[in-house]
Amino acid sequence: MEIKKKYTNGEVTVVWEPSKCIHSAICFRGLPQVFDPRKRPWVTLEHGKTEEIVSQVKACPSAALTYFMNAEDNQESQTSINTVVEVLKNGPLLVYGNLKVKDKDGQESIKSQTTAFCRCGASQNKPYCDGSHVTTAFQG
Repeated sequence: MEIKKKYTNGEVTVVWEPSKCIHSAICFRGLPQVFDPRKRPWVTLEHGKTEEIVSQVKACPSAALTYFMNAEDNQESQTSINTVVEVLKNGPLLVYGNLKVKDKDGQESIKSQTTAFCRCGASQNKPYCDGSHVTTAFQG
């Protein structure tokens, strides 16, 4: 069973899926008053503004952090129509937006917000990035 933890400030709910986390540290480098892995709970939304929390969650390269606005009926209403692809120097391929991923066995999964795809070839979670590019000193 996959662990999912939810944190809310009344306006927005942040969902954390630890199994997806690649420990990029983008969350706490960008908004340390909200995301602090040294504290429990490590997510304290009351220490930030909703807009900056949403912006920081969108920067999560693995989509271990996602969000939905509490006023909306469901998460899917938060997805955008546009898809943007960004190549990170010496890192993964980031895809922002909604997409359906079909794996080598034909299994499909729906991804939204940010998905990180491996470019180095060393990930143990292909096609997704697991941070292996750091230990392999991937250049590209």
